[in-house]
Amino acid sequence: MKPMGTASRSLAALMLVALFALGGCATVPAGASAPSPADPWENWNRKVFAFNDAVDAAVLKPVAETYRDVVPRLVRTGVDNVFGNFADLWSAANHLLQGKLQDGLEMGMRVLTNTMFGLGGLLDPATEAGLTRRSEDFGQTLGTWGLPQGPYFVLPFLGPSTVRDTAGFVVDRQASPSTIPGPDTERYAITALQLINTRTNLLSAGRLIDSVALDKYSFVRDGYLSRRRDALYDGAPPLDPFEDEPESAPAPGTPAPKPAAPAPR
Repeated sequence: MKPMGTASRSLAALMLVALFALGGCATVPAGASAPSPADPWENWNRKVFAFNDAVDAAVLKPVAETYRDVVPRLVRTGVDNVFGNFADLWSAANHLLQGKLQDGLEMGMRVLTNTMFGLGGLLDPATEAGLTRRSEDFGQTLGTWGLPQGPYFVLPFLGPSTVRDTAGFVVDRQASPSTIPGPDTERYAITALQLINTRTNLLSAGRLIDSVALDKYSFVRDGYLSRRRDALYDGAPPLDPFEDEPESAPAPGTPAPKPAAPAPR
């Protein structure tokens, strides 16, 4: 594995600065849902979530809206396709690391098709050919290997995560386009464009959350955890047992217990 690049080190340092800069005590708003067992650090997470929300409202969202309004759709689609093609290559590697040989080969074929016949990834002929995108990351790979999810964790600037997904993110960053050898200015530009492209793709989802969520933090947390669980099991997570389900079924042929006699009045 390559050593962490300058851009990645700067990002990590910025995250640490934000962590120590956040002060005060977080309070759970009235009407919020009951504490989640998966979120033991909720007070701290709400504090970071509020910080991220303020940064997004002041900087990221306005920049994303300007990018959407100024840059032609054709150009934005090409940028999105290039980043998607790069991510598909990393997804293929994670499929193989998880032992899913067929999915890994199909994702590799998707990358090859879009690179050769899609002008280096600007176009997406692979989707038209039926090669569906199956995105995977190293957090999912760690989960496949049996690493527990760990508590829910909100990262400064980066948003929802878990302890396992945060560890996976560190590895995922090493497969980012911004790690391609080149001048630091180019790496920063690629990272900024990735961030703007991602935020632009989430504009409609952000409007939906703002309109339907009574407690935005809980809505985002529960949606993230549900989506990650679904992704880990490739869309077919095991069903949770019902609380009122009997611990063990009676053996075949065992007579049913007689009803208790009514208590004297």
